[in-house]
Parts: sequence; structure tokens; C-alpha cells
Amino acid sequence: MSLKIRLARGGAKKRPYYRIVVADSRSPRDGRFIDKIGTFDPLKPKDAADRFILDTEKAKAWLAKGAQPTDRVARFLDSLDLVKRAARNNPNKAVPGKKAQERAAEAAKAAEAAAAAATTE
Repeated sequence: MSLKIRLARGGAKKRPYYRIVVADSRSPRDGRFIDKIGTFDPLKPKDAADRFILDTEKAKAWLAKGAQPTDRVARFLDSLDLVKRAARNNPNKAVPGKKAQERAAEAAKAAEAAAAAATTE
């Protein structure tokens, strides 16, 4: 059985509240879980003390048993120095798509032609 440390969503519509739980990876996001080890309230200010609460002893114990944190939970655990999370980088994310590049090339040609026509007159 592979275990995941992940977020389980609660709260009302557009008012999320998350529990940090240890669950079997096959169970649904908000379904059955094994242990609740913390909470996360994204609506509170980032500097609020009770925005993110985690029982570090339970987290260490579950990590020792082989539970794998999800990306978001790994970010939280990294902030507490429990898990080392490798920084992610996608340099191609900012590159425009093929259609946008084609439109930019056409616009550059049109601007170049207009500039050439203005200099000949």
C-alpha cells in the first residue's frame, strides 16, 4: 500500500479549508484517510500563525514509514526542514506558442514594410 501525505479539501464553495492527511494513494481526495496531521487555511494572511498547522512528530513518523508527500505538502514540509524539495524550473513556460510566434513575425514584416515605404517617400 503506497501512502501519500496530501491535502483533503473541506469548507464551503469558494471558501476552501484543507486538512493535511495521510491516505492510501488509491483513495479519493476527500475520502478515507489514515491519519490527520495538520491543517491549512489559504484564506488567512500569509503571516498568520494559524494559517498552516502541522504535527511535526507525526509527519516525521509517517515519512519514516515511507509516505510520499505531494508537491504542495512537500513545499510545506520543506519550509519546516523536514523534506528537501528540489526547485522546479520550466524555462519554456514564458515562450509564446506557435500561432503567437507566427502573428508576431507577420506583424514585424508589416512594420518593416511600412517603415521601408515611409523612407522611400
